[in-house]
Amino acid sequence: MHIFKRLATATLILTTALPMTAQSEGGLYMSAEAEKKIDKKLSVSLEASMRTRNDFKTMDRWSLDLGVSYKLNKWLKADAGYVLMDQNNHEKINYKTSGAYDTWRPSYWQLRHRVYASLTGTLKLGSDFKLALRERWQYTYRPETTTQRWDFDDEAWEDNVRSGKAKHVLRSRLGLSYDKKHALFSPYANVELYNGLGIQKVRYTVGTDINLSKQHSLTTFYRFQDARNVQPEDYDPDMHYLGIGYKFKF
Repeated sequence: MHIFKRLATATLILTTALPMTAQSEGGLYMSAEAEKKIDKKLSVSLEASMRTRNDFKTMDRWSLDLGVSYKLNKWLKADAGYVLMDQNNHEKINYKTSGAYDTWRPSYWQLRHRVYASLTGTLKLGSDFKLALRERWQYTYRPETTTQRWDFDDEAWEDNVRSGKAKHVLRSRLGLSYDKKHALFSPYANVELYNGLGIQKVRYTVGTDINLSKQHSLTTFYRFQDARNVQPEDYDPDMHYLGIGYKFKF
């Protein structure tokens, strides 16, 4: 119990600034990952994930992440990867200045491409706890696509071209975790800032890894996403996520 009290205290400190908001949605995040250790320093991984929005009712995104990581020394790790995402873009209604309907674009799916590179530094706090800071740069590209939208004046469908768009983001994550060998549960808490010419969103996460064996593990978590300075077309609201993931090492 002493372990969980210490982690709870740290979590309270990390989430002191957590805002309360009524305009938010609930979603589910699920993932499955396989990791292959090439040698003591180098490993590769493949992860598939999905998430929902709209209070768990709408599929939001599927993704496939191919990554590689390398331990530079005992306290510093580098990693990089590519992510293929299939995003469910929300519907959009445009209004005239009079307030009447102008056009309606239904929701649609669209592929996106992302590359990233990270450095993670860790610091042991005593024998059982670990503090980690990760700095990650990511670049996401949305190709040009043509969708259909309904014109209320003409009462007909028309083509709507969305131009390609590139986005650079720096993600800074600070976390505390329980790091004792052979422990069944490894609780953790972290806070992550998305910076793209200003703070775009902040993620607060608390959860635990469940170490079933040397090869198999689960993770379960709660995450609150505080959206800030987000473009309306990106539809990135405040979110409450429940997450569960599986990892296999070989």
